[in-house]
Amino acid sequence: MSQLPLIAIVGRPNVGKSTLFNRLVGGRPALVHDTPGLTRDRRYGECDYFGIKMKIVDTGGLDPEAAREVIGAGIHRQALRAIGEADALLLVVDGRVGLTAIDHDLANQLRATGKPVFLAVNKIDHEVREDLVHEFHAVGLGQPWSISAAHGRGIDALLEAIANTVAPKAAKAAADAADEDADDFDPLMDDPDDFDEPEAADQAAEDEARPLRVAFVGRPNAGKSSLTNRLLGEERSLVHDVAGTTTDPVDTPFSIGGRDYILIDTAGIRRKARIEEEIEKIAVSMAIGQVDRADVVVLVIDAQLGPAEQDARIAGMIEESGRALVIALNKSDLVVGESAKAALRELTKDTFHFLAWAPVTALSAQRGDGVDRLLDLVDQVAKEHKKRIPTAQLNRFFAEVIEEMPPPLHHGRAVRINYITQARARPPTFVLWVNTPEGLAPSYKRFIANRLRERYGFRGTPIRIAVKAKKDRHKPDE
Repeated sequence: MSQLPLIAIVGRPNVGKSTLFNRLVGGRPALVHDTPGLTRDRRYGECDYFGIKMKIVDTGGLDPEAAREVIGAGIHRQALRAIGEADALLLVVDGRVGLTAIDHDLANQLRATGKPVFLAVNKIDHEVREDLVHEFHAVGLGQPWSISAAHGRGIDALLEAIANTVAPKAAKAAADAADEDADDFDPLMDDPDDFDEPEAADQAAEDEARPLRVAFVGRPNAGKSSLTNRLLGEERSLVHDVAGTTTDPVDTPFSIGGRDYILIDTAGIRRKARIEEEIEKIAVSMAIGQVDRADVVVLVIDAQLGPAEQDARIAGMIEESGRALVIALNKSDLVVGESAKAALRELTKDTFHFLAWAPVTALSAQRGDGVDRLLDLVDQVAKEHKKRIPTAQLNRFFAEVIEEMPPPLHHGRAVRINYITQARARPPTFVLWVNTPEGLAPSYKRFIANRLRERYGFRGTPIRIAVKAKKDRHKPDE
């Protein structure tokens, strides 16, 4: 399959690049706020314009003044890399503010690449503002396209122009197909209800083929972005020793050894009481939201500081979400001496005493030590997360468990478990059919979960145990 054309959205800060990115790729994958410099990393998404697929990359604002600072320089590096890899460039300017010197300089810089450049004059949300567009002819990039990223005005015309340039054959084919569809339309066509839904097996195969989503979460400055960059072999996420450098979650496709992944770098998660700025509150909320989108979550911990109460809270949140989990002790190369290493192991064990099933690995994103082991663990726990046990096999095993230790009496009466089934995977969820569900103690459910782990593994994944009432066939319905 040919590679999709890549369109880079560039411009100075706060002109609406991320709003336009969200509009083109759908949903709200990029954090939007009226604070300049909020976008810091490259974010990728796909746009489908009448069957023509294009890849879109959002970049941070290009500001020569901000580039003198460390984070500003990093934002520039990210944006320049996006410009270098793109097939076409989309320069976004603010129509309400008017043409600025930075806009002029960026236009000259983009023109020098020799790539197609489209000029989008944003924030033209009504035709009465069209006069604001005329001055942008002065930058010499051809027709300025008046748009409103927030309201969707002018987006179709802009996309059509881009598609005709980067994928002219595909654009013509799409137009021809649309004409054919119109000619062939039959109002008496078959009822949609006559078409079969895809088979479950096909859906399972499709699910198997999709990339594995791996989210890196943890406290600020634990090394999540460094770890992402180490796996990718390039600076995709901006790294700095100031906590809060990452704001948006950054989704990055990644392949190794024939396996496809999507790596998700997230903002550091602090305690609520310590989050003051509105932007950070939104960023933390988005980071937590990534847990539900992931297949496997890697909890990254600064080994020098060791795990803390906040790490336990984050781990509890991951367990509650039902996602597979790997605990990564980053910067472990800085923990020197056997006594320090032993103390770290003991602290980790104590902090995550409720997650004895979660594997722990030591690594160094800076040096690369142990990073290959991390991916192996991710693959292993993903496999355990989707594991299914046949019902017949489960019940043979369960007969042994009940014989060894039957459920405790409830109000002097025996609690009878008729059988067990696995209702679902991701996470593995088992249902016990019981004569008196309220009589099955939580401790006995934990005992069953532990025995399931002993027999079948399930390393790195939570297990759910549900209880349902089994009707007594000999008891007449009331």
